[in-house]
Amino acid sequence: MTSTGVERLLSAARAELARVDPARAAALAADGALLVDIRPEANRAAEGAIPGARIVERIHLEWRLDPEGEHRMEGFDADSTVIVFCNEGYASSLAARDLHRIGLPGATDLIGGFRAWQTAGLPVTAPPG
Repeated sequence: MTSTGVERLLSAARAELARVDPARAAALAADGALLVDIRPEANRAAEGAIPGARIVERIHLEWRLDPEGEHRMEGFDADSTVIVFCNEGYASSLAARDLHRIGLPGATDLIGGFRAWQTAGLPVTAPPG
């Protein structure tokens, strides 16, 4: 079976990353790594969130995490470990690869995304309402 263009793109992106599983992500976050939730608001509202994760929807990611950018958020620098996550760990791989390209070599993503974190029994805030 031949892989599709997006499968090749995803594979190449992941080859650039030192991806982390939920337990490792939790340990890194406890040591100061920045967790970044790129899921749409509808997913956070339906499923909850990881406590302490910064919310930066994918459309704003590069602007908010450019270590030299005018619109960057506080709490990280070019040497920080940044762990991006989405629902299941696909979009986050591409996002973390893009963060490498703007000057965050310590960016990676969470294998399996939010749902793997939740399945691992790690802390999750309940959805509102």
